[in-house]
Amino acid sequence: MIHPTTNDFTLIGINHWDAPVEVREKFSLDDSRKLLFLDAARREGIQSIFIISTCNRTEIIAHSATAQELIRLLTNYSDGNLDEFHKYGFELEGYRAIEHIFKVATGLDSQILGDLQIVKQVKEGYELASKEGVVSGEMHRLMQHVFRAHKRSRNETSLGHGAATVAYAAVKFAAQTFESLANKNILLVGTGKIGKVTCKNLINLGASKLTLINRTRNRAEFVADRFNLEVADMDRLPQQIADADLVIVATGASEPVIRPEHMRPSMENPKFKVMLDLSVPRNIDPNVARLDFVDVANMDMLGDVTDEAYKKREEEVPLVKKIIEQELSDYQLWMNEQRVVPTIKALTRKFESIREDEFDFFKNKISANDQEKIDNLTRRIVNKIAAYSIEHLRDHHESEDVARMVSDMFKLEADEN
Repeated sequence: MIHPTTNDFTLIGINHWDAPVEVREKFSLDDSRKLLFLDAARREGIQSIFIISTCNRTEIIAHSATAQELIRLLTNYSDGNLDEFHKYGFELEGYRAIEHIFKVATGLDSQILGDLQIVKQVKEGYELASKEGVVSGEMHRLMQHVFRAHKRSRNETSLGHGAATVAYAAVKFAAQTFESLANKNILLVGTGKIGKVTCKNLINLGASKLTLINRTRNRAEFVADRFNLEVADMDRLPQQIADADLVIVATGASEPVIRPEHMRPSMENPKFKVMLDLSVPRNIDPNVARLDFVDVANMDMLGDVTDEAYKKREEEVPLVKKIIEQELSDYQLWMNEQRVVPTIKALTRKFESIREDEFDFFKNKISANDQEKIDNLTRRIVNKIAAYSIEHLRDHHESEDVARMVSDMFKLEADEN
Protein backbone atom coordinates (compact mmCIF):
# COMPACT_ATOMS: atom_id res chain seq x y z
CA MET A 1 0.00 0.00 0.00
CA ILE A 2 1.28 3.48 -0.88
CA HIS A 3 1.01 5.81 2.11
CA PRO A 4 0.85 9.63 1.86
CA THR A 5 3.91 11.58 2.98
CA THR A 6 4.94 15.22 3.21
CA ASN A 7 6.85 14.66 -0.05
CA ASP A 8 3.49 14.59 -1.86
CA PHE A 9 2.88 18.33 -1.37
CA THR A 10 3.67 20.87 -4.09
CA LEU A 11 3.38 24.65 -3.97
CA ILE A 12 3.79 27.17 -6.77
CA GLY A 13 3.33 30.89 -6.66
CA ILE A 14 4.24 34.41 -7.51
CA ASN A 15 4.66 37.05 -4.79
CA HIS A 16 6.04 40.42 -3.76
CA TRP A 17 9.58 39.18 -3.12
CA ASP A 18 10.40 38.70 -6.80
CA ALA A 19 7.46 39.95 -8.89
CA PRO A 20 6.57 43.65 -9.30
CA VAL A 21 2.96 44.71 -8.89
CA GLU A 22 2.40 44.97 -12.67
CA VAL A 23 3.21 41.24 -12.92
CA ARG A 24 1.41 40.15 -9.72
CA GLU A 25 -1.82 41.74 -10.88
CA LYS A 26 -1.80 39.56 -14.00
CA PHE A 27 -1.75 36.40 -11.85
CA SER A 28 -4.34 37.66 -9.38
CA LEU A 29 -7.49 35.51 -9.18
CA ASP A 30 -10.89 36.88 -8.20
CA ASP A 31 -13.55 34.61 -6.66
CA SER A 32 -15.08 33.57 -9.98
CA ARG A 33 -11.71 32.58 -11.42
CA LYS A 34 -10.83 30.68 -8.24
CA LEU A 35 -13.97 28.58 -8.66
CA LEU A 36 -13.17 27.88 -12.31
CA PHE A 37 -9.60 26.98 -11.32
CA LEU A 38 -10.72 24.55 -8.57
CA ASP A 39 -13.30 22.95 -10.85
CA ALA A 40 -10.69 22.41 -13.56
CA ALA A 41 -8.27 20.95 -11.01
CA ARG A 42 -10.95 18.49 -9.86
CA ARG A 43 -11.68 17.44 -13.45
CA GLU A 44 -7.97 16.77 -13.98
CA GLY A 45 -7.92 14.44 -10.97
CA ILE A 46 -6.33 16.78 -8.42
CA GLN A 47 -8.27 15.96 -5.27
CA SER A 48 -6.63 18.31 -2.78
CA ILE A 49 -5.74 21.92 -3.58
CA PHE A 50 -6.36 25.47 -2.45
CA ILE A 51 -5.46 29.00 -3.53
CA ILE A 52 -4.15 32.01 -1.65
CA SER A 53 -4.65 35.18 -3.69
CA THR A 54 -3.93 38.52 -2.00
CA CYS A 55 -2.53 41.90 -2.96
CA ASN A 56 0.99 40.54 -2.53
CA ARG A 57 0.76 36.93 -3.66
CA THR A 58 -1.02 34.28 -5.67
CA GLU A 59 0.03 30.84 -4.43
CA ILE A 60 -1.38 27.36 -4.88
CA ILE A 61 -0.64 24.34 -2.69
CA ALA A 62 -1.76 20.86 -3.67
CA HIS A 63 -1.38 17.26 -2.54
CA SER A 64 -0.42 14.68 -5.19
CA ALA A 65 -0.08 17.13 -8.09
CA THR A 66 2.95 18.24 -10.08
CA ALA A 67 4.29 21.77 -10.31
CA GLN A 68 3.75 21.68 -14.08
CA GLU A 69 0.04 20.89 -13.62
CA LEU A 70 -0.40 23.77 -11.16
CA ILE A 71 1.52 26.27 -13.30
CA ARG A 72 -0.56 25.35 -16.35
CA LEU A 73 -3.80 25.82 -14.39
CA LEU A 74 -2.64 29.17 -13.04
CA THR A 75 -1.70 30.52 -16.47
CA ASN A 76 -4.95 29.17 -17.95
CA TYR A 77 -7.17 30.91 -15.40
CA SER A 78 -5.21 34.14 -14.88
CA ASP A 79 -3.89 36.81 -17.25
CA GLY A 80 -0.28 35.77 -16.66
CA ASN A 81 1.70 33.64 -19.10
CA LEU A 82 4.33 30.89 -18.81
CA ASP A 83 7.27 33.16 -19.63
CA GLU A 84 6.29 35.57 -16.87
CA PHE A 85 5.82 32.77 -14.38
CA HIS A 86 9.18 31.18 -15.14
CA LYS A 87 10.84 34.59 -14.77
CA TYR A 88 9.13 35.69 -11.54
CA GLY A 89 7.46 32.61 -10.03
CA PHE A 90 8.70 29.83 -7.78
CA GLU A 91 8.09 26.14 -7.09
CA LEU A 92 8.45 24.28 -3.78
CA GLU A 93 8.02 20.59 -3.03
CA GLY A 94 7.68 18.38 0.03
CA TYR A 95 8.87 19.78 3.34
CA ARG A 96 9.72 23.19 1.85
CA ALA A 97 6.19 23.55 0.43
CA ILE A 98 4.41 22.97 3.73
CA GLU A 99 7.00 25.00 5.67
CA HIS A 100 6.21 27.91 3.34
CA ILE A 101 2.48 27.72 4.19
CA PHE A 102 3.37 27.94 7.89
CA LYS A 103 5.50 31.03 7.23
CA VAL A 104 2.77 32.68 5.17
CA ALA A 105 0.03 32.08 7.76
CA THR A 106 2.14 33.34 10.67
CA GLY A 107 3.17 36.47 8.78
CA LEU A 108 6.88 35.61 8.49
CA ASP A 109 6.72 35.75 4.69
CA SER A 110 4.71 38.98 4.54
CA GLN A 111 5.83 42.34 3.20
CA ILE A 112 4.89 43.69 6.63
CA LEU A 113 6.34 41.25 9.16
CA GLY A 114 3.60 39.65 11.25
CA ASP A 115 0.83 40.89 8.92
CA LEU A 116 -2.44 40.46 10.82
CA GLN A 117 -4.58 40.10 7.68
CA ILE A 118 -2.77 37.26 5.93
CA VAL A 119 -4.10 34.40 8.08
CA LYS A 120 -7.67 35.49 7.24
CA GLN A 121 -6.82 35.32 3.56
CA VAL A 122 -5.28 31.86 3.98
CA LYS A 123 -8.43 30.70 5.80
CA GLU A 124 -10.65 32.10 3.05
CA GLY A 125 -8.73 30.14 0.40
CA TYR A 126 -8.80 26.95 2.46
CA GLU A 127 -12.50 27.29 3.31
CA LEU A 128 -13.46 27.94 -0.33
CA ALA A 129 -11.63 24.78 -1.42
CA SER A 130 -13.21 22.81 1.44
CA LYS A 131 -16.65 24.01 0.37
CA GLU A 132 -15.88 22.89 -3.18
CA GLY A 133 -14.81 19.46 -1.93
CA VAL A 134 -11.18 19.60 -3.05
CA VAL A 135 -9.41 19.26 0.31
CA SER A 136 -8.17 15.82 1.44
CA GLY A 137 -7.76 14.54 4.98
CA GLU A 138 -4.01 15.14 4.73
CA MET A 139 -4.59 18.77 3.75
CA HIS A 140 -7.22 19.27 6.47
CA ARG A 141 -4.80 17.98 9.09
CA LEU A 142 -1.99 20.16 7.74
CA MET A 143 -4.12 23.30 8.00
CA GLN A 144 -5.09 22.45 11.59
CA HIS A 145 -1.39 22.58 12.46
CA VAL A 146 -0.88 25.73 10.36
CA PHE A 147 -3.67 27.61 12.14
CA ARG A 148 -2.48 26.33 15.51
CA ALA A 149 1.00 27.67 14.71
CA HIS A 150 -0.54 31.05 13.91
CA LYS A 151 -2.52 31.07 17.16
CA ARG A 152 0.53 30.06 19.19
CA SER A 153 2.62 32.76 17.49
CA ARG A 154 0.12 35.34 18.76
CA ASN A 155 -0.29 33.85 22.25
CA GLU A 156 3.29 32.76 22.99
CA THR A 157 5.21 35.61 21.33
CA SER A 158 4.69 39.32 20.77
CA LEU A 159 4.81 39.02 16.98
CA GLY A 160 1.21 40.23 16.73
CA HIS A 161 1.68 43.18 19.08
CA GLY A 162 1.39 46.62 17.52
CA ALA A 163 -0.08 47.36 14.11
CA ALA A 164 1.18 45.03 11.41
CA THR A 165 -0.83 45.31 8.21
CA VAL A 166 -0.47 46.75 4.74
CA ALA A 167 -3.14 49.27 5.73
CA TYR A 168 -0.99 50.41 8.64
CA ALA A 169 2.08 50.67 6.41
CA ALA A 170 0.09 52.84 3.99
CA VAL A 171 -0.96 55.23 6.72
CA LYS A 172 2.60 55.41 8.09
CA PHE A 173 3.77 56.18 4.54
CA ALA A 174 1.27 59.05 4.36
CA ALA A 175 2.22 60.32 7.81
CA GLN A 176 5.88 60.43 6.77
CA THR A 177 4.96 62.44 3.66
CA PHE A 178 2.88 65.02 5.51
CA GLU A 179 3.95 66.57 8.81
CA SER A 180 0.40 66.11 10.08
CA LEU A 181 -2.76 64.44 8.82
CA ALA A 182 -5.02 66.57 11.00
CA ASN A 183 -5.46 69.39 8.50
CA LYS A 184 -5.32 67.33 5.30
CA ASN A 185 -8.28 66.52 3.09
CA ILE A 186 -8.26 62.73 2.75
CA LEU A 187 -10.30 60.65 0.31
CA LEU A 188 -10.65 56.91 0.94
CA VAL A 189 -12.04 54.94 -2.01
CA GLY A 190 -13.20 51.48 -0.99
CA THR A 191 -14.59 50.43 2.40
CA GLY A 192 -13.91 46.68 2.31
CA LYS A 193 -11.59 44.91 4.73
CA ILE A 194 -8.44 46.89 3.98
CA GLY A 195 -10.41 50.12 3.58
CA LYS A 196 -12.02 49.82 7.02
CA VAL A 197 -8.70 49.11 8.73
CA THR A 198 -7.08 52.00 6.84
CA CYS A 199 -9.89 54.31 7.95
CA LYS A 200 -9.38 53.39 11.60
CA ASN A 201 -5.59 53.85 11.33
CA LEU A 202 -6.01 57.28 9.72
CA ILE A 203 -8.23 58.44 12.56
CA ASN A 204 -5.80 57.06 15.15
CA LEU A 205 -3.06 59.19 13.55
CA GLY A 206 -5.16 62.35 13.82
CA ALA A 207 -7.02 62.52 10.52
CA SER A 208 -10.38 64.29 10.81
CA LYS A 209 -11.20 65.65 7.32
CA LEU A 210 -11.91 62.26 5.80
CA THR A 211 -14.40 61.42 3.02
CA LEU A 212 -15.42 57.89 2.02
CA ILE A 213 -16.51 56.66 -1.40
CA ASN A 214 -17.67 53.15 -2.23
CA ARG A 215 -19.52 51.71 -5.22
CA THR A 216 -22.21 50.59 -2.77
CA ARG A 217 -22.98 53.77 -0.86
CA ASN A 218 -24.61 52.08 2.16
CA ARG A 219 -21.37 50.20 2.88
CA ALA A 220 -19.52 53.53 3.00
CA GLU A 221 -22.23 54.99 5.22
CA PHE A 222 -21.94 52.06 7.63
CA VAL A 223 -18.23 52.81 8.17
CA ALA A 224 -18.78 56.59 8.16
CA ASP A 225 -21.43 56.37 10.89
CA ARG A 226 -18.98 54.63 13.21
CA PHE A 227 -16.44 57.47 12.95
CA ASN A 228 -18.71 60.44 12.10
CA LEU A 229 -17.24 60.90 8.61
CA GLU A 230 -18.46 62.28 5.28
CA VAL A 231 -19.65 60.09 2.38
CA ALA A 232 -19.67 61.02 -1.32
CA ASP A 233 -21.23 59.30 -4.33
CA MET A 234 -19.02 57.64 -6.93
CA ASP A 235 -20.03 60.18 -9.58
CA ARG A 236 -18.39 62.87 -7.41
CA LEU A 237 -15.05 61.05 -7.57
CA PRO A 238 -13.23 63.54 -9.92
CA GLN A 239 -14.11 66.56 -7.76
CA GLN A 240 -13.31 64.73 -4.53
CA ILE A 241 -9.87 63.85 -5.93
CA ALA A 242 -9.30 67.50 -6.83
CA ASP A 243 -10.13 68.61 -3.27
CA ALA A 244 -7.98 65.94 -1.61
CA ASP A 245 -4.40 66.12 -0.40
CA LEU A 246 -4.25 62.35 0.13
CA VAL A 247 -6.16 59.72 -1.85
CA ILE A 248 -6.11 56.09 -0.76
CA VAL A 249 -7.69 53.44 -2.98
CA ALA A 250 -8.42 49.95 -1.66
CA THR A 251 -11.09 48.15 -3.67
CA GLY A 252 -11.49 44.69 -5.15
CA ALA A 253 -12.06 46.03 -8.65
CA SER A 254 -10.34 44.14 -11.47
CA GLU A 255 -9.73 47.37 -13.47
CA PRO A 256 -8.53 50.87 -12.49
CA VAL A 257 -11.06 52.85 -10.49
CA ILE A 258 -9.16 56.11 -10.95
CA ARG A 259 -8.27 56.83 -14.56
CA PRO A 260 -6.72 59.89 -16.30
CA GLU A 261 -10.17 61.34 -17.09
CA HIS A 262 -10.94 61.47 -13.37
CA MET A 263 -8.01 63.87 -12.96
CA ARG A 264 -9.38 66.66 -15.19
CA PRO A 265 -10.74 68.84 -12.34
CA SER A 266 -7.40 68.41 -10.56
CA MET A 267 -5.51 69.56 -13.66
CA GLU A 268 -7.57 72.78 -13.83
CA ASN A 269 -6.29 73.82 -10.40
CA PRO A 270 -3.32 71.54 -9.66
CA LYS A 271 -2.06 71.08 -6.12
CA PHE A 272 0.32 68.49 -4.78
CA LYS A 273 -1.38 65.26 -3.72
CA VAL A 274 -0.31 61.79 -2.68
CA MET A 275 -2.25 58.83 -4.04
CA LEU A 276 -1.81 55.37 -2.49
CA ASP A 277 -2.97 52.28 -4.39
CA LEU A 278 -3.46 49.35 -2.01
CA SER A 279 -5.06 47.11 -4.62
CA VAL A 280 -3.87 44.26 -6.82
CA PRO A 281 -4.79 44.47 -9.66
CA ARG A 282 -3.93 48.17 -9.41
CA ASN A 283 -6.89 50.52 -9.03
CA ILE A 284 -5.04 53.70 -10.04
CA ASP A 285 -4.17 53.80 -13.74
CA PRO A 286 -0.35 54.02 -14.11
CA ASN A 287 -0.82 57.01 -16.45
CA VAL A 288 -2.08 59.08 -13.51
CA ALA A 289 1.44 59.00 -12.08
CA ARG A 290 2.68 61.01 -15.08
CA LEU A 291 1.04 64.16 -13.71
CA ASP A 292 3.78 66.27 -12.17
CA PHE A 293 1.69 67.33 -9.15
CA VAL A 294 0.77 63.77 -8.19
CA ASP A 295 2.89 61.31 -6.23
CA VAL A 296 1.47 57.80 -6.75
CA ALA A 297 2.63 54.93 -4.55
CA ASN A 298 1.60 51.30 -4.99
CA MET A 299 2.10 48.19 -2.87
CA ASP A 300 5.75 47.81 -3.85
CA MET A 301 6.64 51.26 -2.52
CA LEU A 302 5.26 50.93 0.98
CA GLY A 303 8.20 48.94 2.32
CA ASP A 304 8.59 47.75 5.87
CA VAL A 305 7.49 49.85 8.80
CA THR A 306 10.49 50.73 10.96
CA ASP A 307 8.81 51.88 14.17
CA GLU A 308 9.54 50.47 17.63
CA ALA A 309 6.71 47.92 17.47
CA TYR A 310 8.12 46.52 14.25
CA LYS A 311 11.58 46.14 15.74
CA LYS A 312 10.08 44.17 18.63
CA ARG A 313 8.32 41.88 16.16
CA GLU A 314 11.65 41.17 14.45
CA GLU A 315 13.05 39.96 17.78
CA GLU A 316 10.25 37.36 17.98
CA VAL A 317 11.05 35.69 14.65
CA PRO A 318 13.27 32.91 16.13
CA LEU A 319 10.51 31.98 18.60
CA VAL A 320 7.91 31.80 15.83
CA LYS A 321 10.24 29.65 13.72
CA LYS A 322 10.55 27.29 16.71
CA ILE A 323 6.75 27.02 16.93
CA ILE A 324 6.56 26.27 13.20
CA GLU A 325 9.23 23.59 13.61
CA GLN A 326 7.24 21.95 16.43
CA GLU A 327 3.91 21.99 14.60
CA LEU A 328 5.50 20.77 11.38
CA SER A 329 7.19 17.94 13.28
CA ASP A 330 3.85 16.95 14.85
CA TYR A 331 2.27 16.91 11.42
CA GLN A 332 5.03 14.73 10.01
CA LEU A 333 4.54 12.31 12.90
CA TRP A 334 0.81 12.15 12.15
CA MET A 335 1.54 11.51 8.47
CA ASN A 336 3.94 8.70 9.34
CA GLU A 337 1.38 7.13 11.68
CA GLN A 338 -1.08 6.91 8.80
CA ARG A 339 0.91 3.91 7.58
CA VAL A 340 -0.61 1.77 10.34
CA VAL A 341 -4.11 3.31 10.32
CA PRO A 342 -5.51 0.70 7.85
CA THR A 343 -4.16 -2.10 10.06
CA ILE A 344 -5.63 -0.45 13.19
CA LYS A 345 -9.03 -0.13 11.52
CA ALA A 346 -8.93 -3.73 10.29
CA LEU A 347 -7.89 -4.96 13.74
CA THR A 348 -10.69 -3.01 15.43
CA ARG A 349 -13.25 -4.41 12.98
CA LYS A 350 -11.91 -7.93 13.53
CA PHE A 351 -12.19 -7.72 17.34
CA GLU A 352 -15.66 -6.20 17.14
CA SER A 353 -16.78 -8.91 14.71
CA ILE A 354 -15.59 -11.64 17.10
CA ARG A 355 -17.32 -9.94 20.02
CA GLU A 356 -20.61 -9.55 18.14
CA ASP A 357 -20.56 -13.20 16.96
CA GLU A 358 -20.01 -14.51 20.49
CA PHE A 359 -22.58 -12.16 21.97
CA ASP A 360 -25.19 -13.27 19.40
CA PHE A 361 -24.41 -16.94 20.22
CA PHE A 362 -25.06 -16.44 23.94
CA LYS A 363 -27.80 -13.81 23.64
CA ASN A 364 -30.68 -16.31 23.96
CA LYS A 365 -29.17 -17.68 27.20
CA ILE A 366 -29.09 -14.23 28.82
CA SER A 367 -32.08 -12.45 30.29
CA ALA A 368 -33.25 -9.34 28.49
CA ASN A 369 -32.43 -7.24 31.56
CA ASP A 370 -28.78 -8.35 31.48
CA GLN A 371 -28.15 -8.15 27.74
CA GLU A 372 -27.32 -4.43 27.69
CA LYS A 373 -24.98 -4.77 30.68
CA ILE A 374 -23.12 -7.71 29.11
CA ASP A 375 -22.97 -5.95 25.75
CA ASN A 376 -21.29 -2.95 27.41
CA LEU A 377 -18.99 -5.22 29.45
CA THR A 378 -17.74 -7.21 26.48
CA ARG A 379 -17.28 -4.04 24.45
CA ARG A 380 -15.09 -2.54 27.20
CA ILE A 381 -13.01 -5.73 27.50
CA VAL A 382 -12.42 -5.93 23.74
CA ASN A 383 -11.51 -2.23 23.52
CA LYS A 384 -8.95 -2.57 26.31
CA ILE A 385 -7.36 -5.63 24.71
CA ALA A 386 -7.25 -3.89 21.32
CA ALA A 387 -5.72 -0.78 22.88
CA TYR A 388 -2.45 -2.61 23.62
CA SER A 389 -2.07 -3.75 20.00
CA ILE A 390 -3.00 -0.31 18.68
CA GLU A 391 -0.47 1.37 20.97
CA HIS A 392 2.23 -1.04 19.78
CA LEU A 393 1.37 -0.33 16.15
CA ARG A 394 1.56 3.43 16.69
CA ASP A 395 4.87 3.13 18.54
CA HIS A 396 6.33 1.17 15.62
CA HIS A 397 4.58 2.99 12.77
CA GLU A 398 7.84 3.21 10.80
CA SER A 399 8.16 -0.56 10.59
CA GLU A 400 6.22 -2.43 7.91
CA ASP A 401 7.14 -5.70 9.67
CA VAL A 402 5.11 -4.89 12.79
CA ALA A 403 1.94 -4.15 10.80
CA ARG A 404 2.47 -7.32 8.78
CA MET A 405 2.97 -9.38 11.95
CA VAL A 406 -0.28 -8.06 13.47
CA SER A 407 -2.13 -8.80 10.22
CA ASP A 408 -0.82 -12.36 10.17
CA MET A 409 -1.42 -12.93 13.87
CA PHE A 410 -5.09 -11.95 13.73
CA LYS A 411 -5.65 -13.21 10.17
CA LEU A 412 -6.78 -9.85 8.90
CA GLU A 413 -8.21 -10.15 5.40
CA ALA A 414 -6.37 -8.43 2.54
CA ASP A 415 -9.40 -6.31 1.70
CA GLU A 416 -9.67 -5.26 5.36
CA ASN A 417 -6.04 -4.18 5.58
